[in-house]
Order: sequence, then C-alpha cells, then structure tokens
Amino acid sequence: MTIRHATGRSPQDGTTGGSPALPGPPVLLLIAHGSRDPRHAATVEALVGLVRELRPGTPAATAYLDHCAPRIPQVVQRLAAAGTPAVAVPLLLGRAYHAKTDIPGALRGSGLPVADVLGPSPLLLAALDRRLAEAGLDTGSPAGRARTGVVLAAAGSSDPAANAGLRAVAAEWRRTRGWASVEVAHASAVPPHVPQAVASLRAAGAERIAVAPYLVAPGLLPDRIAAAAAEAGADLVAPVLGAAPELARLLLRRYDTAASAARALSA
Repeated sequence: MTIRHATGRSPQDGTTGGSPALPGPPVLLLIAHGSRDPRHAATVEALVGLVRELRPGTPAATAYLDHCAPRIPQVVQRLAAAGTPAVAVPLLLGRAYHAKTDIPGALRGSGLPVADVLGPSPLLLAALDRRLAEAGLDTGSPAGRARTGVVLAAAGSSDPAANAGLRAVAAEWRRTRGWASVEVAHASAVPPHVPQAVASLRAAGAERIAVAPYLVAPGLLPDRIAAAAAEAGADLVAPVLGAAPELARLLLRRYDTAASAARALSA
C-alpha cells in the first residue's frame, strides 16, 4: 500500500527539487468490516473514490477488520514506518460491538485518533431517501409519504443501546419526512424482523410499504432483508446505502472533526 498525497508523491519521497516536503493533511484511514462477498470491498473502494473526488488534497486508504485485505494492523504498521499521520474513520452507522470493542482493540497502541461513527446524521436520512427514490418510491410528494410505511432494516445488535439508537433514527426519519410510520427491523437473530415490521405497518393502515436497508454494502444481511421483504409482501425494497455522495461527505465531516480535535490536543 502506497499513500499518495495531492502532489502525487508518496510519504517516502522526502523532497522534490531540493525543497523540503511540506506537511500534508493526515491520511483518512477508512476502517471497514470486510466480507467474503466481493461486492462489499467493491462498494468500500467506490466510496473511497468519492471521498477522493470530493477532497483531492486529502489522502485516503482502506483497512479491514476481517475477511478482506489489507487488515488494520498491516496498514497501521506501514503508516507508522513511513511516519505518516492518519485519522481512523470507522465505516459504521452506529455504536455497537465493532465500534466499542473490535476497532479500538485493533487500533490499540497505534496512537491514531479515531473519528466517531457515521450515525445519526441528517446525511444518512438523505441517503436513505435517495435509495428509496432510485427504487421507484415517490419521496417528493407529502401526500405520498403520508400513505407510505417504511421498514428501516438494519443488522441488529445484542447491544440494547445500539438498537435504541436505531429506533431513534427511525423516529427522526418519520418526523422529518412525514412517513405514515417507520418500523425498525433486524436482519440478525434479534427481533423484530422484517415480516413483523411489514405486518405492523399494514395493521396501522399504510397503503404502501417500502423496505430501506440501513446498511452500507451488499452482502448476506442485505440479501436476507430483501428475501424477507419479498416474502412478507412489501411493495418495494431499496438498495443498500452504498457509495452515496451523502456518505462520502459524512466521512469527510467525521474525519475533519477528529483531525481538529487531535490538533487541539497536540497544540
């Protein structure tokens, strides 16, 4: 892995033309979970590409917790060997086990500042709206939204606080968009599940039901959500959030906040 800065020189290049190298911004080190499904890594890399387009002067790299390469220790060691500062930005929507345990454990002793998780954020709600619209839902009509019930389908967690955070996102999405109702569903063993959420919306009188996966990349859980939604008779299933521009802007926002905090501590 070679980190390229806006000048096109790697951190090891030192000087060019006899002039000392100017310190650049720290690397945005995107920390993703990883998956055996190749669509996961492809989505992460597409998202990194959007980040680079939005902020060409900010170098970016990727590291994975599991399944994909390069893994976090490899990237951290290479950055340290090159003397390259970085900010770790978790590609996580909420604060569950990976955010509280896995990532801090993988980064322990690295000294890298770690940005907050992505959610909650109005930008994530905007990305959800985008994906529903792309799937064919009329998200621009207040009357249409008032007749539509939405299932916000996430991975689910054994951490009650993480699940409560998801319910708060659902409540905010309903309040700000005017959906008839927004029900939470989990793709994991933790209830409620998609069929229960669809049934609840139908019982509440929703004329149309859409399922919105609250997940970043394709894989086993989104496939499970889509299959359950079809079996339950949902009218529409949106794609995952994926490489949405809203997510790229949010990653940069979290990076900027963590980088500023790190500079203030070292001043």
